[in-house]
Amino acid sequence: MTNATVLVVDDEPQIVRALRINLSARGYKVVTAHDGAAALRAVADTKPDVVVLDLGLPDMDGNEVIAGLRGWTTVPIIVLSARGDSLDKVHALDAGADDYVTKPFGMDELLARLRAAVRRSAVSTSDDLDAMVRTDSFTLDLVAKKAQADGREVHLTKTEWAVLELLVRNRGRLVSQKQLLREVWGPTYENETHYLRVYLAQLRRKLEKEPSRPRHLLTEPGMGYRFEG
Repeated sequence: MTNATVLVVDDEPQIVRALRINLSARGYKVVTAHDGAAALRAVADTKPDVVVLDLGLPDMDGNEVIAGLRGWTTVPIIVLSARGDSLDKVHALDAGADDYVTKPFGMDELLARLRAAVRRSAVSTSDDLDAMVRTDSFTLDLVAKKAQADGREVHLTKTEWAVLELLVRNRGRLVSQKQLLREVWGPTYENETHYLRVYLAQLRRKLEKEPSRPRHLLTEPGMGYRFEG
């Protein structure tokens, strides 16, 4: 028996019911969500040990959910989808999924993969961030991808958020210029360091109390950048 919590994300009631019955009978605590937004919030609120995720959700593609979760948590994600094409599997795994099971599925196989995921979860989630990151200057909601400063919501572009999220994920650690450029813009941009100067200046102007004397978005001259929470 296990005390692990599994979040089941699927909009097919019969699938959710079958999983709830089978998992509960084996000692799992089962939490459910029927769309992507609810899934993101449920992970933040319940901190499950494993997520079982359908890709065909009513409000967003499951790959978007995976990418959103990977911005702040290493919780194992098992995709459970009717999409059996190898390219669909590649996209999901590249987005950050740990495993992929195709519908229709055998319950014994899924349970075996769940057990393996729970074992990984026990050793991999200790470094997870809280979904809410608070500093004395600004607050970040990593689930909703929203920022506030001085009690007001701050609009960040998709690229600004990508830079910020990467720094926050590596809180307290130096992120090199090349890593930032590669992960946010792509491998062909590794030498475009002026991009970083522009975007860090924009982020400081929007978030820091004193942009010219930042306390949280720090520069290591010639090396890279660091977020201090």
